Amino acid sequence: MDGVVHALRAAENPENIGQYPIRPLEAWRAFRLLVADKEDTVQVFKIVRALAGRALLDGYLRFLKTPEGGRQAYLRVELADLLQDRDWLAQFAPGTVGARYREFIAPRQLSAYGLAEESRKLGEPDIDAAHPISWFARRGRDVHDIWHVLTGYGTDALGEACVIAFTHPQTRNRAIGFLAFAAAFELHRNKRSAGYLKAAYQAWRHGREAQWLMPLDYEDLFAEPLENARERLNIKRPTAYEAVPLALRNGPNAETPAFVESYGGWPRPA
Repeated sequence: MDGVVHALRAAENPENIGQYPIRPLEAWRAFRLLVADKEDTVQVFKIVRALAGRALLDGYLRFLKTPEGGRQAYLRVELADLLQDRDWLAQFAPGTVGARYREFIAPRQLSAYGLAEESRKLGEPDIDAAHPISWFARRGRDVHDIWHVLTGYGTDALGEACVIAFTHPQTRNRAIGFLAFAAAFELHRNKRSAGYLKAAYQAWRHGREAQWLMPLDYEDLFAEPLENARERLNIKRPTAYEAVPLALRNGPNAETPAFVESYGGWPRPA
């Protein structure tokens, strides 16, 4: 395994994994730092840990009750290792989820190991623990960019708020809900007519209506045509997000406009 990835270690306090004290002030401080620098990804992990409570444990137990979730838990594939394997990614034909994922990460210089390293900056010992709930937490972290691809939301400030809003009903994690709507409101209060809250609410609704994505076999999914996967999983087009001009998706006062590729793999409107 690549040296970037830390060796898995035994959980120091396995009885506490997936059950964390609620720390709202810590979450708020981390959110203000994130507002000041949206690239400071470690603040996202701080917010999630500060507000998660039992969501991770409850999510894992729910995961086990699904046939595919139980199988994935038994296999314990580390998605970050797969997603970092450029030879594995290269096999997917144009138009597939895997090909779209390649196209998404390359110009943005994203990597699964990079996101993993950001999560380790929390200094929490259970992130890399050899424990099933820690594995489930890593899985939730590592699907983030895949869900960008499936939903069509970009990596601009609004796109991140929307993909997190989509994630909230998928995970039932109050931390995710807080993060999504606090970020959308922060954008909204600077330009109320831009449609930021509408886009975030639509994303949340789409996340509630879609099939539960956590138990998916992502190895099989990557070989599936993106359009077919979206239809099968009931992932709807983010029309409210698309209606927000590119120049406003990082906020009305942002110096950097959103990434120029704006349709997220959806067919361009006529």
